[in-house]
Amino acid sequence: MAKRNIIWTRTADIQFVGILEYWVKRNKSNNYSKKLLKLVSERTKQIAEKPLIYKATDFKDTRVASLGNFSIYYKFNDTEIIITAFWDNRQNSKKLLKILKNK
Repeated sequence: MAKRNIIWTRTADIQFVGILEYWVKRNKSNNYSKKLLKLVSERTKQIAEKPLIYKATDFKDTRVASLGNFSIYYKFNDTEIIITAFWDNRQNSKKLLKILKNK
C-alpha cells in the first residue's frame, strides 16, 4: 500500500499551534513544545502506516489517537490521513463536539 499523505485541517492546525504557543508562554521555554511536536510527528506517521490501530469514535468515519493529555482526531482513505482536530483533553468536551459535528 502506498504511503498516505497527512493533511491538517485549518481547525486542527490552529488548535495545535495554539497549544504549542500556550506552553511556550507558560513555561517560558520551548522545550515542552518541542517534545510535544516530536511526539505528534511520530504519532501521525504511525497513523499513516496503520490508521485502524486507534479507536473509532461516535462520529462518522472519525478515529482518535490519544497522547496522554492530548488527542488527535482523524479520518482516512487510501491516500490521505485528514487530521480534523487536535484536542487538549482537559478542555470542555462540548467545544470539541461542536468542532467534530462540523467536519
